Amino acid sequence: MQRSMVHNATELMDYIQQIGFLPLLYSGIRGFSADEAVDPDCRYVLLDDGGWDWPLWKWKGPIVTEGGCVYGKFFNKKAGFVSRDWWPDLYNWRHHAHPAPSAGSIEETILMTLREHGSLITRELRSACGFTGPKMRSRFDGYVTRLQMACRIVTEDFVYPRDKHNHEYGWGWALLNTPEQLLGKEACHCDRTPEESLERMLTHLSHILPHATEKQLENLIK
Repeated sequence: MQRSMVHNATELMDYIQQIGFLPLLYSGIRGFSADEAVDPDCRYVLLDDGGWDWPLWKWKGPIVTEGGCVYGKFFNKKAGFVSRDWWPDLYNWRHHAHPAPSAGSIEETILMTLREHGSLITRELRSACGFTGPKMRSRFDGYVTRLQMACRIVTEDFVYPRDKHNHEYGWGWALLNTPEQLLGKEACHCDRTPEESLERMLTHLSHILPHATEKQLENLIK
């Protein structure tokens, strides 16, 4: 599936364009993740001072904003990248497999809030939707994950807090948006039927992942 290890964000962008779909971390299919594609020096490491370094994690923002791909929890509720070329097919199939939220539902409220305000980081969106009580965070995150799996919410970028020296730190917050607002409706349009999109994606994945079982591919893309 690949000839050499990835060493920087630019090479990872090229790799995503080459294969079309790439989970960030272990996907359940051996070798099929950005973490397994990068050089070992680019993976997570704990530092002697108690801090950490993870080049792959830091590449996410530039890849999403500059790399011609879409990022979100698209692979069995796990995060990853989809190239712009393959995005219309995934969008087409997932909107069919996961119908629009019903009127008055929490999912509809989340989408309406994003459409009204534009992109929001997760905690801003959670607050705007009224999920401010105790133990609300994990419940809200579950709704957002389902909407990402349905390709109704995507990650626009990552926002990091800054220390007193104006240096970014921490894991960062996902800046969320709807794909229609971020990419434009035309970028989400597909002339195929949902079933044709699904078959096209499964055929492509079977070619780049010949060692994967049919069930593994279906779990990944459905």
